[in-house]
Amino acid sequence: MPVIRVGGDLAYTTASPLRSEIDRELQAGPATLVLDFANLQFIDSTGLSIIVHTWREGLRDGVTLRLRAVPRFLETILDMTGVTNLLARSTSGDAPLGTEPDGQPTVTA
Repeated sequence: MPVIRVGGDLAYTTASPLRSEIDRELQAGPATLVLDFANLQFIDSTGLSIIVHTWREGLRDGVTLRLRAVPRFLETILDMTGVTNLLARSTSGDAPLGTEPDGQPTVTA
């Protein structure tokens, strides 16, 4: 299961390499892709769009997306923007957002 660690600032000026890495991992066809935000310090709308992009591409390919070590500020942004509800939808549209043993969300895309 590939794990992509996202740290520092995830913003317009830094998002391109992350998106390339995500696309590369999704092309390999994993059953699950993990985005680990343990070292994330800042995220802007471009960074948020990377999460949505990952979900959308995973949905198309049947990949389970896991968000790990989500900092409180990102959790708040995901909730305020409605992305949490978006991520909670499965291909059938009715599967709830699950959690890992550490309490972090597991998203089935």
